[in-house]
Amino acid sequence: MKEWTHAEHAAAAAAEIARMADVLRGRDMSVPVLTCPGWDLARLAAHTGGVHRWAVAMVRDLTERRYDRDGMDMGLPADPGGYPAWLGEGAGFLPEALLSRDPQAPMWSWGGERRVGFWSRRMLHETVVHRVDAELALGVPVTIDEHVAADGVEEFLDILPYVRWNPDVAELRGGGETISLQADTGAGWVITLDPDRFHHRRSLQPGTVTVLAATSADLLQVVWGRRSPDDYAIEGDGGLLGWWRGLARI
Repeated sequence: MKEWTHAEHAAAAAAEIARMADVLRGRDMSVPVLTCPGWDLARLAAHTGGVHRWAVAMVRDLTERRYDRDGMDMGLPADPGGYPAWLGEGAGFLPEALLSRDPQAPMWSWGGERRVGFWSRRMLHETVVHRVDAELALGVPVTIDEHVAADGVEEFLDILPYVRWNPDVAELRGGGETISLQADTGAGWVITLDPDRFHHRRSLQPGTVTVLAATSADLLQVVWGRRSPDDYAIEGDGGLLGWWRGLARI
C-alpha cells in the first residue's frame, strides 16, 4: 500500500473537491441524498464546503480547541445553484492552508493525532465519501482511485475509536474474533476484537468473517455504509459482520 505524505493528502483533497463540484454543477440541488437520510444535494454541498472552511480556520490558527462550526459565517450563497462553485473554491484555499503549516505542528483534532497532518488526511476522505454520496444520489458511476480508497479504509479504522459522539463504538469488543476486509487488488485489513478494545492491522489473512471485494473502493463504501457487504462475497460468521456494521459508524 502507498505511504502518503501531508502534501499528497492535501493535493488529493484538492482534486476531490474539484471533482465533487463538477459532479454537482448544473444539477437540481433538491435531489435527495439517500445515503445521508434527510439531506438533499444542497445540504450535502453546504456541509462539505463548511467542513473545509472550518478546518482551514483551525489549521491557520493552529488552535488548541475546537471551533464552533455552526457559529461560523461560511459565506454560503443565497441561491443553492451557487453551491457547487462555492464548494469548488476549497480546491484552492484548503491545500494552501494545509501546506502553510508543518504537518507535525500540534493543534486540536478529534482523532488520535493532534497535529496538522490529521486534517489533510481527514479532509481528503471527508470529501471522497461525500462525493460518492452525490454520485449515488444522481445515479452516476462511482470511481475512486485505488490508493485513495485503500488509505480511506485505513483512516476509517484509525479514527473509529475516537468517535465520541457514537457511544456504540465502545461496545466494539470481544473475545478475539476477527473481521477481515480483503480486496482483489491486494489490500487487506484484519480487525481483532479484544476484551477491552479493538485493533486493526494490514493483513491478507481470513478472519472469523471475511468480506471479499474487487477493490479497496468497494471496501471503502462498505465501511462507510454506502454499500452493503451483501453485494460482495462473505465467508464465515455473517452475524458478526452485521453486528460490527451496526455499531461501527462515524
